[in-house]
Amino acid sequence: MSIERTSRGVHDWPRIAESLATELPGSRVLPDAPLGALSTYRVGGTAGVLVEVGTAGDLRTLARTVAREGWEVVVVGLGSNLLVADAGFDGVAIRLGTAFAITRIEHTRVHVGGATPLPVVARQCAAAGLGGFSWAVGVPGSVGGAVRMNAGGHGSEMSEVLRSADIVDLATGKDWRAGLETLGLTYRSSAVTSTHVVVEVELHLQPSNREREEHLIGEVVTWRRHNQPGGANTGSVFTNPPGDSAGRLVEDAGGKGLRMGSASVSALHANFIQADPGGSADDVMSLMVEVARRVESHSGIRLLPETHFVGFDQPFRSQR
Repeated sequence: MSIERTSRGVHDWPRIAESLATELPGSRVLPDAPLGALSTYRVGGTAGVLVEVGTAGDLRTLARTVAREGWEVVVVGLGSNLLVADAGFDGVAIRLGTAFAITRIEHTRVHVGGATPLPVVARQCAAAGLGGFSWAVGVPGSVGGAVRMNAGGHGSEMSEVLRSADIVDLATGKDWRAGLETLGLTYRSSAVTSTHVVVEVELHLQPSNREREEHLIGEVVTWRRHNQPGGANTGSVFTNPPGDSAGRLVEDAGGKGLRMGSASVSALHANFIQADPGGSADDVMSLMVEVARRVESHSGIRLLPETHFVGFDQPFRSQR
């Protein structure tokens, strides 16, 4: 779990944004930017500044500036695992631009920019006759976010194909290439922190054939359509406890279909929470906390969220 602490109104973000725009000529800098709207929940408040980074040079410059100034930061990615508080985030939100969404395939080695959507990479690899990544078509996140969470699905996960990641640390301004052994990938977790930007990764896949991989992709897409809800959600809310299913635990505790304000537990899959259009991120958080409370009361198991929380004052556990 990751929670970004913040208090609003501490910095003069319009002035800071103006200064950053001068320092980062290849990037887009927006003060008081709608951050929640960039998440797949599509609820929540603004960020002090949003920087859509356009070049590697700008990213290095931004990292040095953030490290010097000590601003709080959040890396947005595709926002598919993010819940932004209605009060917003008094810090710098960073999103990599299209220059960081390039795939290069060299035999069975695949070099992928951190901003590339996983489904895009899955289809590119399938088209190239490479196996071992078709499962990723069902994960609606970016490559960088997938490294941080060791994303997975259908019995596979990033740790099985990842070999290295190029990382920029916004807290220190340093950058390096991290091998698999130092990335610390475990179930839905890694050594990649909230200040790390995954710039590019190297994947090692195996030879296959296009027809087989595209058939597997079709199976994943069909399964997802029939078993997971659409709409405004971030996929699985809680990690599965060892040997069990978070969805089953929520359903057994009477959480399926539960509603709090503008947020509800999906009637299709109990480990999904959906936000109403124009709803409240704080309602989503309150529902997460209530669901976890019910499960712990019913089964004695404490569920842990996959979601990264931005702008909330209290850690998830203390709100139970």
